[in-house]
Amino acid sequence: MTEPAPTRRLAVITGASSGIGEAFARAYAKRDTDLCLVARRLDRLEALALELSQQHGIMAFAVQADLSKPEATDLIVGALAKQGRSCDILINNAGYSLPQTFLATKGQEQTDFVAVLVTSVVSLTHALLPAMVQRGYGRIINVASMVAFSSGAAGHTLYPAAKSFVVKMTQSLSAEVADKGVILTAICPGQTESEFAKANGTDQLIAKSGLYKQTAEEVVAIAIAANEAGKEVVVPGWPNKLAVAFMKILPDSWTAALIRPQAKKFSLPDPKA
Repeated sequence: MTEPAPTRRLAVITGASSGIGEAFARAYAKRDTDLCLVARRLDRLEALALELSQQHGIMAFAVQADLSKPEATDLIVGALAKQGRSCDILINNAGYSLPQTFLATKGQEQTDFVAVLVTSVVSLTHALLPAMVQRGYGRIINVASMVAFSSGAAGHTLYPAAKSFVVKMTQSLSAEVADKGVILTAICPGQTESEFAKANGTDQLIAKSGLYKQTAEEVVAIAIAANEAGKEVVVPGWPNKLAVAFMKILPDSWTAALIRPQAKKFSLPDPKA
């Protein structure tokens, strides 16, 4: 006797062990959505999956995957197949930054960074999108950043470029599949209260800056609402919207002159400097 097909939709969330990714998991669990939680820290993923499944009566399972590795997408796709599930909602959230300058880091660190923030987004989306199109339903939220609209600055060298890629990819792919029942949104937050800054060692620098900050829960609520409304690119928070508007309007030379001195405050000094 075969088991009945699951009736709830399933969300695949990368970087789900903390911060914005965890907030997405909690938000979708409240919306009666099953979860495939992806990150490197298996213990935290399994604890979160157990908590949310018990709390909300959903199915939640963990997939340990390092998105800097080429085999990560196959691991996730294989885990879904093992559970007999397809992805209805994809949240490409995993990310981090390298706060030193380009030459102060190892080449492998930079290529791993690109693999996580760019290549894995492309690979996982390409693997999971066909089934969405075939079913005539899919939701994809790509977590970008308001720095996608800024000029580059010293430190965090590839971060603006990576996030700009995510925004443009979202827009282009949206144009291709909007009439196929798939909605894509790039959410572009500013400073967010999460483990992101703590992980790269800049949390104290940001704490002293007095910058406008939002909680991960606020960012996620705006992202989901925007996706449901069919919006392609969203900057959460009026201070962030205003900053992005200026970055779009002003000439690049002006924004560079304004941003680069401020960016130094959020970059760690090079070890040999």
